[in-house]
Amino acid sequence: MAAPDQPAPAATGGIARRLRRVFRRIGPWRMAITLAFLALAIFIARYSWEKVPIAADIERMLYDIRATSTAPLAEQDDRIVMVVFNDQTLIETGRRSPLDRVTLAKALAKLDRMGARAIGIDILIDQATPEDAGLVAAFKAMRTPTRLAFVSAATNPDYVEYGQEEFLRAFQKSIAGGAVEPASVLLESDLTDNVIRSWPNQPASLPPLLANALTPVHPEFRNYTGAVRFRAPLDPERPVFAKLPIQLFSGDFPEDVLRQQIAGRYVLIGGDIFDVDQFETPATRIRGGTTIGLEIHANMLAQLLDGALYRGVPGWILWAAAILVVVMGGLTSMLDVRPWLLGLILLAQIALILLIPYWAQASGIDTQHLPVFGWIAGWFLAFAAVGTAARAVGSEQRRFAQSALGRYLPRDVASLILRDPDQLALHGEKREIYALFTDLEGFTKLSHAIAPEMVATLLNRYLDMLSDIVLRHGGTIDKFVGDAVVAFWGAPIARPDDADRAVMAAIAMYEAGEEFRRSVPEGVPPMGRTRVGLHFGEAIVGNFGGEGRIQYTALGDSMNAAARLESANKQLGTAALVSEAVVRRTSAVPFRPMGRVTVRGRSTPFAIFEPVPHLDGAVVTSLTASVARFDQGETAALAELERYAADHPEDVAVANLIYRLRKVGPGGNFVLD
Repeated sequence: MAAPDQPAPAATGGIARRLRRVFRRIGPWRMAITLAFLALAIFIARYSWEKVPIAADIERMLYDIRATSTAPLAEQDDRIVMVVFNDQTLIETGRRSPLDRVTLAKALAKLDRMGARAIGIDILIDQATPEDAGLVAAFKAMRTPTRLAFVSAATNPDYVEYGQEEFLRAFQKSIAGGAVEPASVLLESDLTDNVIRSWPNQPASLPPLLANALTPVHPEFRNYTGAVRFRAPLDPERPVFAKLPIQLFSGDFPEDVLRQQIAGRYVLIGGDIFDVDQFETPATRIRGGTTIGLEIHANMLAQLLDGALYRGVPGWILWAAAILVVVMGGLTSMLDVRPWLLGLILLAQIALILLIPYWAQASGIDTQHLPVFGWIAGWFLAFAAVGTAARAVGSEQRRFAQSALGRYLPRDVASLILRDPDQLALHGEKREIYALFTDLEGFTKLSHAIAPEMVATLLNRYLDMLSDIVLRHGGTIDKFVGDAVVAFWGAPIARPDDADRAVMAAIAMYEAGEEFRRSVPEGVPPMGRTRVGLHFGEAIVGNFGGEGRIQYTALGDSMNAAARLESANKQLGTAALVSEAVVRRTSAVPFRPMGRVTVRGRSTPFAIFEPVPHLDGAVVTSLTASVARFDQGETAALAELERYAADHPEDVAVANLIYRLRKVGPGGNFVLD
């Protein structure tokens, strides 16, 4: 007897059969191209961090966001305290470089008496000063384990010269034998963007890194090069590491008051100077600012004390993940499901790809070199490659069906119906759309003056030009009425940039009309220009016409308003008019105001504008300001418009505007015929 859960294997078998059918029909050449794209997708999904330009920058940005947002929150660390030379220290000592060694010697003596667990000094003693004898004496007198900064020219050639290294070695040799030993303070930033994310390489030619040199616990950190664990303060007013100015320890401030801040703690001494030893970290991208090198050493020391060794991701897992996401993308493209369900599946997979690295980072896994953007890019590339190949199998049948539907419906509506046949049902819905009307001036009269064959040739060519513009800008063709084109944006698919698309289409249609006028054959009388009207408002959009003959169209006041604007061009001397409702929703091109009008069929006046993409911006701004001031009652502004009209006698639209403004007065509206 069959088990009750048989449909699942059947579904799997359906996918397998479809795959075999696709592979059989796709052909060898397309198959080779598809496999090449899949190989590229796997490469990107595996190596986007290291070997894919631009993607590598995005990977680092995603890691910085991940590392900062999952950084553990911490109270102020009572194991580590920073003692710093700050800008006030420089003012008081009158020394900037090298830092005042008398201050350092006095502070070391006092810190030694206060019972610090160990002292780490991130200050290079790399040149001679007159105070060196006192500092040497202070170092030789130290009882507290102290680690003094050392770097080499070989490992840090950009900042240390050979002569500096020689002095460092000689100085540290002069104080050898006591509690002071050298420690490496080398920090390595990412060569791509100069951000410190990881512990530096620790070559055997250098003494142990400062954090390793200060404590023997967790010796495994001697070879650790993974991520630095940067913690965030639980209380923004109390940083993770206390920071005290070195002046407190070099002057007469009572030791007993400071002892509890020092006793039993690791003391790190270094600079906190505005423009010295500042580094970018993952938090820089999120919160801004930089971090002093001393604090980075403090973070590494705290990480070492806690044994927080981030685990790396093995290479085989990275390969497996790359292949998995590519397979997921390819299979998803072949799912024969509703668009909304496909969208949910897509979002779920992308969310999973993004969330897994967050979980891994929060769980102590070093997600550097985890190609998250590469996974997404590989997924989409596989989705596109396999989907394109699969769609090619049924392209002929689809083209035939679309061609048949295209005799009755716009192309984009036909495509929608092919994806979702239920859309063919007769119904309408209220939508906000951008309605556009055009008309070719004088074509009706021209059609009586030339042969019918020439009329058909010219009209078909003209309508093809304008139709291509509508479709190229993502619009829906409603209908043709003689030489007039009716189109709209916002249905059946609404896009965020529909306003920009509609405006650019309106301008392109006028320009195409001008090109059409110039290119008519010899013997054809001159024809007028193309007029365009564009308005935004509500309409009832849907399939109308009965079961036997349907048309996807829009009905309502917004369509009538667009038609009135198109016809108003003739009276106002313009070529294209756009309502204020459109202008408020786009910044694609500059517009100049054409006053406020009342059109036939609408009792409410509204402002209208002319798109002027080729007019100088300063001129548009000046005209707009003049009209606005006149509208507010400043009648002297009309003189500015009159001066412009006198200087530009060819600009009939402005002359007409002046006539209407003078007739209706400030704040008035002109009633169009």
